[in-house]
Parts: sequence; C-alpha cells; structure tokens
Amino acid sequence: MSRLMHVVSGPYAPPPAARELTAVSADGSRLHVEVHGSEDAPAVVLAHGWTCSTAFWAPVLRALAADHRVVVYDQRGHGRSPVPGPGGYSTSALADDLEAVLGAVLAPGERAVLAGHSMGGMTLMAAADRPALRDHAAAVLLCSTGSSGLVSGTMVVPLRRERIRARVHRALLGTRAPYGPVTPLAKRVLKYATMGRASTPEMVEACARIVHACPRTVRAAWAHVLGELDLDAQLERLTVPTAVIAGTADRLTPAVHARRIVAALPNCVGLTELAGLGHMTPVEAPDVVTGAIRDLVRDHLSVRDHHSVCGHDGVRDRPTAAPAVPAEEPAKVKEETS
Repeated sequence: MSRLMHVVSGPYAPPPAARELTAVSADGSRLHVEVHGSEDAPAVVLAHGWTCSTAFWAPVLRALAADHRVVVYDQRGHGRSPVPGPGGYSTSALADDLEAVLGAVLAPGERAVLAGHSMGGMTLMAAADRPALRDHAAAVLLCSTGSSGLVSGTMVVPLRRERIRARVHRALLGTRAPYGPVTPLAKRVLKYATMGRASTPEMVEACARIVHACPRTVRAAWAHVLGELDLDAQLERLTVPTAVIAGTADRLTPAVHARRIVAALPNCVGLTELAGLGHMTPVEAPDVVTGAIRDLVRDHLSVRDHHSVCGHDGVRDRPTAAPAVPAEEPAKVKEETS
C-alpha cells in the first residue's frame, strides 16, 4: 500500500473527512473513499491522476466542501488503496473502480458533477458508456488530460523527432527506479516536468510529497497503461455536458490534447486554457478549477437531481448500513470508522 507523505499544514494539506469507507471493485480491489461536507449538499466526485492521491485535491476540496458533498477516492495502488493483483492495471479497471465508488456514495437516481485530473480524466472517459456514469453524471470536468498519444505528445524532453521523443519518455515515465526522498533537486525536477514557472514553493512541496509517495511498481505499471492509451472512441460516448481545462505550459499533456478532446466531445460546454500553467492545474489554479466545478453544478445539477433522493426535510436518505449488493454487480461497499 502507498505511503502517506502529504503535507500536514497549510492550504495544500488535506482536511479530515466527514466519513471514510471502502468501495470494492469488480475484481475485488478495495478503494479508499472519503466524503467531505454535508450529506444533504449537492454532490461532486473527484478522481485524481497518475502517482497522486486524495491529498492532491486538498485546495479544491477545502473550497467545495463548504457547500457541497465532495467525494474523493484513491485510485487503485495509490494513497490508501492497496496495490491491485496481476492484471489489475487497465483503463477498464479504472472504469470499474469509478462505478464502484459511485455506487457506494450516491443513492439510486442521485446525480453528481464528476471531475478528473490527468489519469482521473482518463477514468471518466473510460467509463463514458458505463451505466453508473450515465445514471449519476450530471456533468463532467476534464483537467489536464488526454485521450491518446500521450507518450509521443509529451514534451518533458523536447526532442524534435517524435519517434525518439516517444522512446525516451516511455523509458523515463515507466522506470521502476525509486524517486527517493523529497530533496531540493527532486523538487526542481518535478516543477520543471509538471508545473508552471509561477508555481510557489508550497505548491511544489505538496505535489512532490504526493508523487514521491506512490510505490514505484504502481507508478511503472500505470505508466505502461498510459503509454498505450487510446480512448478516442470513448469521447463520442461522453454525452453529458463536459468542460475542459488545460495549462498552456503543460509538458506532460500539452494543451493540444485538450483541443482534440474538445473537438471530439459531443457536448462540450467550454475550454479554459490557463496561460503559463503546467500539468497540476488543481494545485496551481485551485480557484479556477473550483469555479468550473461550481459552474457545472449551477448549470447542470438541478435541485430535483438532489432532492429526489432526499426526505421532505432536505436530508439525503442514506442507509445506516451498507446495502447488500448482488454477486453479479460490480460494486459493494463496507463502512469503516473515520
């Protein structure tokens, strides 16, 4: 299981959860899930990216939890979600996991705004045709992500020849070498590769601690999956209102990926390109990401979506114990003490 190495104070430190639970995916993988904010507030579900954890969403989470019910979860092998077994790394598994989380935290018929950063955005694309996403997603936000050609498009090492550049990036991103402690040199490297020049030392420190906490075997396994990524066809199936955010200085998923996604989406409601920002947009520009989510809630998550699963007093009807899930269903949930 991943080490927990996030910062513990300041705006980039994750707040305590209102409750924690475990969602169980189709292959039995257990996923750490946190719920923040009031149970009777509109719901938002956040999916983090490669080598990150729930802690990555801290500044966005702090702002949204004031008037939303915000769900965050650790992708398999990240944070407090255990490393999956053999064959447990695929975009299909990511979609299974999202379905498990949505089934665990949302009542039947309840809708939410879903936001994904990097691999979290790819998770939403992979789940575009899944019943749980069709049933529960009122709108989607894709941050700093791509649907295909990630290795050839990455510009961490800006070589001109695409074939050589892809080979170099595949080796760098897929390495099993340990990242080691968070040193000043490690932070400079991470800032260059993933963040804009204006990123503060506090932002860099928070991201470096999260990334360095990811087990190297997990990091390498997911890098292989992302290196072969092809979710272009899934974009046509993502029919809910979808907004896209990208940084113009993103070296991992350059803004050209965002423009391709926008061109392929059947129901795009806007592209925001953030000048000079890198790949870590929820940390680099939490106000912009938070504002985009709030706009989607306002425009696409109606009062009826929320109140249809609440009692007459406006309080959400949620079982006090985990509901039974038939064996053939892909999700089940077990409550844990927070």
